[in-house]
Amino acid sequence: MFWEKVVEVFTATPLWELALIFFSRIIEVSMGTLRIILINKGYRKQGVILAFIEVMMWVFIASRVITGINEEPLKAVIYSLGFATGVYVGSKLESRLAFGKVLLQSISSIDKGREIAKILREENIAVTEILGKGKDTERLVLMIYINRRGKDAIIDKIREIDDHAMVVAHDVSTLRGGYIGEWRRFIK
Repeated sequence: MFWEKVVEVFTATPLWELALIFFSRIIEVSMGTLRIILINKGYRKQGVILAFIEVMMWVFIASRVITGINEEPLKAVIYSLGFATGVYVGSKLESRLAFGKVLLQSISSIDKGREIAKILREENIAVTEILGKGKDTERLVLMIYINRRGKDAIIDKIREIDDHAMVVAHDVSTLRGGYIGEWRRFIK
């Protein structure tokens, strides 16, 4: 009797329907994760479009799960697994897409800092130099505004020139004025 109930729970819903619920939920939650990140980074139009699609998907998926949930409780489990997987997939997707801008601050010796600034400027990257005082010596603080997607390459380049440089990255949501290349203005 017990095993018959277990088999009934696992076979009450067709496998294609469970797969549809699971993968639709992954897509929907991933879109929600991206929507929140886009809006926080200032991409409101794209966030609004994702919000519309996300809610439409939610309405259809949730209604599919809620209808007959007493007879087919496995739908709720699959729905929940899809949600958890969607959070993970959405965060990985956002890391790959790397939306937004960052402000890198590199602190180096004056000589190494000027070398870093020269090389970055040759690549048309905006760099601001600020003289500073470290514990024992004068230092050069470089402020570099870049797309988040290129952050790791710039950090690697800084570390090649000065492996003792301290590099800090800050997410940027608002920027007004200063030097911004035309292609950067076009993107956002």
